[in-house]
Amino acid sequence: QVSIETDLDIRLVVGPEVLAGSTRLKAGTVTKMALNILSTGVMVRLGKVYGNRMVDVAVTNKKLHDRALRILQDLTNLSREEAGYLLEHSGRRVKLALLMHWTGIDQNEGSSLLAECNGNLRAAVQNCQKSLEIAGD
Repeated sequence: QVSIETDLDIRLVVGPEVLAGSTRLKAGTVTKMALNILSTGVMVRLGKVYGNRMVDVAVTNKKLHDRALRILQDLTNLSREEAGYLLEHSGRRVKLALLMHWTGIDQNEGSSLLAECNGNLRAAVQNCQKSLEIAGD
């Protein structure tokens, strides 16, 4: 019995272990899966995800640079060279590179717009499209 007052109670019922006497195999696996689900949900709510891609990548090494290029290529259909050019002109910020590509705005405008939208790429794109529609009227 747990008698702690919480806002949310998550109980992971796993049933008996496959190996008799082992008390942590299922519990550990289920706990890890639950934490992965929760942390993924948090990343989505914080705007770090676009579609099924984690686009808030800190490009700090070769592996992450390669991942950033692949994300840009997949979401924009650019060549690797074009994606590299875009990534460098965005200050190596994937969300900003995508916003610049999709909307045609420059790095400064894109940075400001992302800041206004609390880093949420989808909101920034929608905000920019609305601004363009209003300007076109």
